[in-house]
Amino acid sequence: MNKHFSLAFIQSIGLSLLLSFYSLNSFATTQAEFIADMVNQHGFDYASLNRLLAQAEVKQSIIKAITPPKSGKARPWYEYRKIFINDKRINGGVAFWQENAAALQRAEQVYGVPAEFIVAIIGVETFYGQNMGSYRVLDALVTLAFNYPRRADYFRGELENFLLLTRDERINPLSLKGSYAGAMGLGQFMPSSFRNYAVDFDNDGHRNIWTNPTDAIGSVANYFKQHGWQTRQPVMIATQVRPDAEKTLLSLDFKMNRSLGWFKQNGLLFYGDLPDQTLGLLIDLETEQGKAYWFGLNNFFVITRYNRSNRYAMAVYQLATDIATLYYGQAH
Repeated sequence: MNKHFSLAFIQSIGLSLLLSFYSLNSFATTQAEFIADMVNQHGFDYASLNRLLAQAEVKQSIIKAITPPKSGKARPWYEYRKIFINDKRINGGVAFWQENAAALQRAEQVYGVPAEFIVAIIGVETFYGQNMGSYRVLDALVTLAFNYPRRADYFRGELENFLLLTRDERINPLSLKGSYAGAMGLGQFMPSSFRNYAVDFDNDGHRNIWTNPTDAIGSVANYFKQHGWQTRQPVMIATQVRPDAEKTLLSLDFKMNRSLGWFKQNGLLFYGDLPDQTLGLLIDLETEQGKAYWFGLNNFFVITRYNRSNRYAMAVYQLATDIATLYYGQAH
């Protein structure tokens, strides 16, 4: 939180001394204010929360992991794809589906989200629970809330939600592990997402997305539903673009505010049978043969609400498609 000092105070001690003072004490002061806010707003005990946060370890490896590289081109789609679309992950998805068929069927009935997309999210995020992260969530959130200025406000909010969810669910905050950013469980929910979208899908009185696949399945499906998933609607359709229109169409904001008819009038070569009023996005990704284009529909946009990356959403879509093909093929 920002501090305000009077001009007279600055002049009295000298600017350099003030900056030194602020740098040395900003961590403790900010953390103390955070604790005070938790006491005032949520009824936490000051001494207990102070003792808890004192046990958090600030880790430079977390800051290094979350800091964007200074240079370097992003991995092209055809290389990124190989990480997630492979036999091991497809077969693992089929096995996860078979082991949790009843929960997946019920999630599809309740939320309208096909089983293969729920499975694919869990497969991409944690390899079906095999890699849910090795950092203590408390360490990650304290490190980023008080030692990563560019996103400190966001992570202070996530730390607040984490402390609330562990209190609500009666979980020891020191016991939970997750990613370097504090994402948790089979579906890698941030604490705010947990509080907003996690569900007790097996009705045992707890929302357990760490060791209970049923709750994790219901929670992922609920997340999609709450973000606007449309039942029995397509995700995306392959298309082409007139060369002279590519630059204009690809420079548009990533928003669902233009219709298929508008895209067709402005250079999209679309041969499907969707109504012209259908809203969508133009997606381009690098294949080994060159650029390929898709018209992303509402459900594609919903997947990007889970992770705001076209490559991520395409990986989920293609993994889901391949898992479903193998799963239903084995069923016959």
